[in-house]
Amino acid sequence: MQKRITQRSFDLSRCQFSDSLHPVLQRIYAARGISEEKQLNHSLQALLSFTSLKGIERAVEVIAEAIEAQQQILIVGDFDADGATSSALAVLALKALGAEKVNYLVPNRFEYGYGLSPEIVAEALKYQPELIITVDNGISSIAGVEFAKEQGIKVVVTDHHLAGAELPQADAIVNPNQPGCDFPSRNPAGVGVIFYVMVALRQQLRERNWFATRPEPNMANFLDIVALGTVADVVPLDDNNRILVQQGLKRIRAGKARPGILALIEVAGRHREQLVATDLGFAVGPRLNAAGRLDDMSLGIECLLTNDHQLAREIAFQLDELNRDRKQIESDMQQQALTELQRLQLDQEERLPTGICLFDAAWHQGVIGILAARIKERTHRPVIAFAEGDNGEIKGSARSIPGFHIRDALDVVDKKYPELIIKFGGHAMAAGLSIKHENFAAFSQAFQEVAASQLTKEQLEAEVLTDGELGCHEINLYLASLIREAGPWGQHFPEPVFQGYFQVVQQRIVGEKHLKLLLKHLSGELFVDAIAFNVDLTVWPDQSIAQVKLAYKLDVNYFRGKQNLQLMIEYIDPVKPNRH
Repeated sequence: MQKRITQRSFDLSRCQFSDSLHPVLQRIYAARGISEEKQLNHSLQALLSFTSLKGIERAVEVIAEAIEAQQQILIVGDFDADGATSSALAVLALKALGAEKVNYLVPNRFEYGYGLSPEIVAEALKYQPELIITVDNGISSIAGVEFAKEQGIKVVVTDHHLAGAELPQADAIVNPNQPGCDFPSRNPAGVGVIFYVMVALRQQLRERNWFATRPEPNMANFLDIVALGTVADVVPLDDNNRILVQQGLKRIRAGKARPGILALIEVAGRHREQLVATDLGFAVGPRLNAAGRLDDMSLGIECLLTNDHQLAREIAFQLDELNRDRKQIESDMQQQALTELQRLQLDQEERLPTGICLFDAAWHQGVIGILAARIKERTHRPVIAFAEGDNGEIKGSARSIPGFHIRDALDVVDKKYPELIIKFGGHAMAAGLSIKHENFAAFSQAFQEVAASQLTKEQLEAEVLTDGELGCHEINLYLASLIREAGPWGQHFPEPVFQGYFQVVQQRIVGEKHLKLLLKHLSGELFVDAIAFNVDLTVWPDQSIAQVKLAYKLDVNYFRGKQNLQLMIEYIDPVKPNRH
């Protein structure tokens, strides 16, 4: 797919940076909304206070009373990496704070679906809970909370998803995205919200003199879990989230992390000493997620909970194997989806619909979210992939593109065609829904209508945003190392990408589908290695291509104890003769 390479805009005149900050970093930060260096302060002292979180005082009162009375507390989580980290953090923190009766329950994706449903409350009754705390879910669990209250169970909801028109009648709700909440950051992951609740709970217990006879825990010990869940859930890395992630990374690099996280890093082939946020997102998070996608997320939670390093390794290897299975399933599904896309293009006279809906009865319900993301990347269209559910329903996972709020789009469809969607929820860039099987065609048409009415031709053109060109003298290991440590990089605070023209000196395929290159900068005698993953094998290798236009990242490649500069190619476009 042809892409447009566009340089990010920035205005250094509005920034207050010291001369000691590298000029390239100055323009990188300016393009990401950083105007002064205090925004780069990643110390815990710069972390937002919990006091402005609506509902947090009542929430910690309810939880503190349950701990003092040593009541049965049940954590109800979600089946993704954010849900797993949230559940593990809640269990570990509550026990560290003195709670003796804490269990967790995560709905099986294939049996119960998402959230605190009445069916999950019925399952929860086996634990005889006196208090249920939801993590990474609950804001839309109207019926489930009502049923729990009817059973005499108190409920504290902690969540970060967007609230609907009606809120559950819980004993307390902590969610920065609920109406009337003044918390400055709207972007914490579910694990970030429960972390704040646990910090506030420690303060509440301190005021109750609870720690007079027991040790008071250091809440920073849980930041490795917070960092993993925050990056894996792909929430925007605003100033506050960057602090949480950076502090967690520091603990991981120092080896002061949960045995399970260290084991997941090991099986992913990463070195904790050099770990960066993108490693959490692309190497550790997917292995944790694999449990919830293919099996039972309890396996992932147990990996995070255990203090036994050997058991952690054993579970990590199981998760790694599940992730391999997930990749194979995904690959097969993607081939089927691409075949369907070709049919859609023929039906639309070579043009894809603005909004794409895909369904196959054989697709795995746990992998459709990844499939939707992959097809979105290939087509630059909002995509919903559906798999077979129960009782004549099919379940969809949606992924969107910039400028199209997918959860709001589903809300528009629901209001215009109230008979089509059974339930839905989500964010701007990702959502989930259920519809009747027989309504797939009608829903697809309705979604296409909404997408076509909201997206312009320009928005449907794939774009690679860069931080401009680098001079030959700037492409070096020193700047690559500076950028590596200048993050954490992630959603809405993207890792720097640069653009430029290079001469192709050597090219070959490695690992069956990756393009390895030796390049020469056109304006100097710089030779540099580069790699492009998953290239189109109908185009590469091609020895007639002598020059390319790239969008690339500066990467530090660690190999056999040595550091080498490498360009990680984000987009490669062969240059025709005499073009540059």
